[in-house]
Amino acid sequence: MALVDSETVELSSDSRIEILYLNNPETKNSMTVPMGLEFQAHIEKLKKNPPRAVVITGKNDIFSAGGNFELLKSFAEKSFETNKKEMFEFYNLFLSVRDLNVPVICAANGHAIGAGLSITLACDLRVFADEGKYQFNFVKLGIHPGMGSSYLTKELFGMETANRLLFLAETVSGKEALSLGICYDSVPKAEVLQRATEIAISLSESAPMALSELKKNIYDREKLNAALRKEAESQALNFLSQDFRETIRSIEEKRKPVFRGL
Repeated sequence: MALVDSETVELSSDSRIEILYLNNPETKNSMTVPMGLEFQAHIEKLKKNPPRAVVITGKNDIFSAGGNFELLKSFAEKSFETNKKEMFEFYNLFLSVRDLNVPVICAANGHAIGAGLSITLACDLRVFADEGKYQFNFVKLGIHPGMGSSYLTKELFGMETANRLLFLAETVSGKEALSLGICYDSVPKAEVLQRATEIAISLSESAPMALSELKKNIYDREKLNAALRKEAESQALNFLSQDFRETIRSIEEKRKPVFRGL
């Protein structure tokens, strides 16, 4: 089974939209290294033969539950240097979407948690589901926010909203996210992909070269990379803590963790 599927929407003989689907039903589209490698491979193909726009969504009635638990669990058994290197590489598998010089719309058709929500911020526009749940749960797991979230939240929403999302780890619905300016639109779950596709079609009517140059100039990839290195180092440190081991135990025992700052 492909962990990332694709679909082409032909608009004309020389114009198309590509839809990428996260597809890992057994783990609610949680993010793994194999999924990331497939995702990056799709991005590389699109860079060589660019569509007019890209839509990223999830199959199985959910967008993404975030980092895969077994993957996170494995970090507790690795060294600081190994984790720092592997986390940076892992982030960039999915954040390769930032290197596409065409508009990217995220159709977050269900819950997007942690790293799953981070991916939506790497897109240019976001459509959320009214009834979806959106949360950066990193600190609740005893780890520093990752996947660029500590940088992207500030860049997109300002310090106050970034702190609310990251420090308090608040869960917001699609409608609440819209009121906070976190997404472009929020619609019922069944309409999310259709709405995102409509936006993609609208974008396809603009000049491709103008949009491409805009994407090059509107984002600062160097600052994002610097933030990713800091995040990777902080998460690598957290993975070796007793608090993170307590997170693992609490998930396996289905209870709330008790953190001690160790």
